Amino acid sequence: MSEPEDKTPVPVSIAKDDGAGPGGAGPAAKSSPVPPEAIKAIPVRHYGRWISAVIVLVLLGLVVAAFVNADITWPTVGRYLNHETILTGAVNTLWITLLAMLMGVVLGTVLAVMRLSKNPVMSSVAWGYIWVFRGTPVLVQLLIWYNLALIFPILDLGFYRDEMNDVMTPFLAALLGLGLNEAAYMAEISRAGIQSVDEGQTEAAHALGMTGSRTMRRIVLPQAMRVIIPPTGNEFINMLKTSSLAYAIQYGELLLSATKISSRNLSVMELLLVATVWYLVLTTIFSIGQYYLERHFQRGSSRSLPPTPWQRVRKSLTSFRTPSQVGGKTV
Repeated sequence: MSEPEDKTPVPVSIAKDDGAGPGGAGPAAKSSPVPPEAIKAIPVRHYGRWISAVIVLVLLGLVVAAFVNADITWPTVGRYLNHETILTGAVNTLWITLLAMLMGVVLGTVLAVMRLSKNPVMSSVAWGYIWVFRGTPVLVQLLIWYNLALIFPILDLGFYRDEMNDVMTPFLAALLGLGLNEAAYMAEISRAGIQSVDEGQTEAAHALGMTGSRTMRRIVLPQAMRVIIPPTGNEFINMLKTSSLAYAIQYGELLLSATKISSRNLSVMELLLVATVWYLVLTTIFSIGQYYLERHFQRGSSRSLPPTPWQRVRKSLTSFRTPSQVGGKTV
């Protein structure tokens, strides 16, 4: 009797290519690898930028065209830009701005220290001063100082006696009105700067035996300058424009100088544009100075300094460029 046939499938081995040539004589020639296809990056199209830029340019063109076609004698504007009266008004504007800011900075620092004092009388008086001068318009304060003779007809200081009308000149009224009002704002700026200094600095100074006043002068205020000075520059520029309110009390600043000329030649709009140009020139100059002042005091407080105005212009111009393709890469 024959044995049953084994039907188990026999595995078939597949010869693996070991790189030998025909008959195993030698290695076969390797085929070169196919390089991957270069990625074609498609830049994002910022159509919104171009549309918004066109809209802004059209609106700007309409505004310029409106002024060009308006009933304005432009040669008159150019003729009075360097007029003696206008130059005198510009100098008076700078002079009253410098003096008022000096008064505001000094008095504001004193008020800030008073408000932070533990003496309730000192802190209450400083708070009341800030409340009054910040809560009333600058124009009202200027008019009150200019008409102070209605309340005190005679100024009697014991060693000096004179009529208030002779003492309270437009210059003095403008100086007191602008300077005392600015002191209230500088007090808050100085207080914020003082409070930005770590209290450990004060404690360390006291541990070394320094008095409170000396600690404030030698330790706290020098460190607070980094916070105080940048907004002070902004306040200076604001004071430069606010000085035009002295026009109401007949101080010979830039706006009053332009108004006096226009009252004679009836070129009202032309002289207002002259004053506008001078205000723009002055504020632009001091704005650049303020920017570099802030940039200077930011050294050491930030990892990278903010870009300069020229760097910002370059960045704005290059932001409208469409990335180009060079060798399959976005440039």
